[in-house]
This record gives sequence, structure tokens and C-alpha cells, in this order.
Amino acid sequence: MATRYWIVSLPVQTTSSSSSLWNRLQESISKNSFDTPLYRFNIPNLRVGTLDSLLALGDDLLKANTFIESCSHKIRRQIEDLEKVSGVLSSSLTVDGVPVDSYLTKFVWDEAKYPTMTPLKEIVDGIHVEVAKIDDDLKVRIAEYNNVRSQLNAINRKQTGSLAVRDLSNLVKPEDLVTSEHLVTLIAVVPKYSQKDWLSSYETLTTYVVPRSSKHLHEDNEYAIYNVTLFNRDADNFRTKARERGFQIRDFEYSTETQESRKQELEKLMQDQESLRNSLLNWCYTSYGEVFTSWMHFCAVRLFAESILRYGLPPSFLSVVLSPSVKSEKKVRSILETLSDSSNSTFWKTDDDGNMGGLGGDADTHPYVSFTINLI
Repeated sequence: MATRYWIVSLPVQTTSSSSSLWNRLQESISKNSFDTPLYRFNIPNLRVGTLDSLLALGDDLLKANTFIESCSHKIRRQIEDLEKVSGVLSSSLTVDGVPVDSYLTKFVWDEAKYPTMTPLKEIVDGIHVEVAKIDDDLKVRIAEYNNVRSQLNAINRKQTGSLAVRDLSNLVKPEDLVTSEHLVTLIAVVPKYSQKDWLSSYETLTTYVVPRSSKHLHEDNEYAIYNVTLFNRDADNFRTKARERGFQIRDFEYSTETQESRKQELEKLMQDQESLRNSLLNWCYTSYGEVFTSWMHFCAVRLFAESILRYGLPPSFLSVVLSPSVKSEKKVRSILETLSDSSNSTFWKTDDDGNMGGLGGDADTHPYVSFTINLI
């Protein structure tokens, strides 16, 4: 599938017709740039309005095109990210049940949704409102999905992070703890290189430590955790003395209820994430089609408005879609310029063949109307 297209209109001279111009274009492309796909871009006779209204539409077209194109790409990237995370094969995106490029190259105006007698500004404004609503909805859905992901990531960090910060519930068992009226078991986080120091010193850090009560429970790349049993009244003093020696005493209390609650919370978050991801992905599939449909109708309005301002009334131009390869671009431009047969073609050129801008401000500068559509 091509991902870059030109949408172009060529003026039809009074001595010619759109059919004959189309035939000449097809012949020239097939002879000189046969690797360039070429299609008609069928635009109905839209309501022209006044010259002032067309000129006033210029800024709206530029802003709207940037926004709609951005929204289309944003949804497409979101689909790719979600498919990657879900481990599903990338699907071929469709618009109205057909591949994206097919919808563009076989574009048909939707008269029911956009009546041709509607003023151009109303059509553009209506498209902008539709896409803006989808864009706002996308932000809300992504925020909701990312919120659950953040909660899960926070839990996972506690489960897999350093022993200095991670949740110890799965590492410390009930039998590792002694809790009575007078005794308490503390959990010490000891740097791996200080384990000998801990074992040789913990019994004498304070007066009321139970001898030989410390056992190695777990270790990672940086730390090891040990339990130690002592009298309740000595716990605060022990924490202070341990900290002075570079040992961290973690606050920990084993609770079956807490364990079960955390397990249920994790399971619920995982289910919520899966549900939100699937929901967001399906929504993106549908919304991408809606945005792309709106975008192509917008492009039709834009091409029509620019062509009227460039070629005048009554509307007499041929609109086409091309997808030249990079190496064929100059050759195709030359063909289009020759067929545009514009008496003021020199005016539209610049020394560096750059862009003077059309009605929307970003159209390519040529003696015909042309702008580029990037699908991704």
C-alpha cells in the first residue's frame, strides 16, 4: 500500500473536456512514468458561494487540515501500539469496509452526510466538530487506560524492585515472624556486602535481642533481607542502631486479609487493563474510519475551493489522485505542468521550486492545484 499521495486538479480549457484531459494524462503517465498509480478523484458540484466566502475559508482550511491529519495519525499510532502490546498481528485498517488506500483512490462523495448544497464553510465546520469530538473522546479513553496501566506498573515495581522498596508480602512467611505480648520480629534490609557484618553484630546492637534469631530470608542483586526477634520495648532503639550501621529496618506486618486484598486488587486491575485495551482498540478501529472519511471529504472541499480560486468560474477542472515514487516525482510534475497549459505558469514557480502556498497556505506551488496526503 502506498502511503503518500498527491491530490491534484488540472484546469480544463474551453476547447477541451475533462474526459479528453483525463485520457491525455493517462497516456502521458503510462508512457513516461508507468510506475505511478493514477486515479480519478470524483468531486461533485459543490456550492461555490461568493469569492469573499472562499477567500475567508483559507485560514479555516489550513488549520482544519493540520488538525484532522494529526488526529488520523494519532489514532493510527495508538492502534499500532495497542496491537503490539496485545500481541495481535497488525490488521489492515479499513474505511467503510475497504482498505484505506482503496477508499482514497475510489472516493465517492457521501451526499446523505454532506449535502452538496450546504455552504462550504458549514461542511468544513461540521467536519471539524466531528473530528474534535473524536479527538476529545480519544484523550479521555487513553487517560483511563493509562491510569490503570500506571497502577499496575506501580504494583509491579513493588513486586520486582529493590528489596529496599518492594513489597515483602511474598517473601516473608508467617513462620518467619514471632509476635507476642513482649516479643516482635523486625525485617532488616542488609546490603549484600554487609551480610557478615550484620550476622556478627545484630545480637549486640541493643540489649534485648533474642540470640541466633536472625535468618536469611531472601536476596537480590543489591540487598538481602533478614528477620530478627527482640523485645517490643527495644524495637525503636534497635531501628536507630541498625540505621547507624547501614541496615534498614522495613515496617512490615503480615496479614492474610491484606494479602488477599492485594491479590484481588491486582487481578481486578489486570482484568480492567485487558478490557480497556480491547475496548480502546475496537474504538480506534471504528474512529479511524470515521476520521479518515471526514478527512477525504475535507480534501475534496479544499481541492474544489482552491480550484475555483485558481481557475475561476464556472468550475471546470479535472481532479485526480496520484502516488508517484520519489524518483518519478519530477517527471510527474513536468507532465502535470505541461497538461495544465496555464498562461501564467511562470508566476507559480520560484527560483528554488519551493512552495508559495495555495488557499490553505501549504499547497505545493505549481500552475495547478496540488497538495500531499500522508496516510501515516
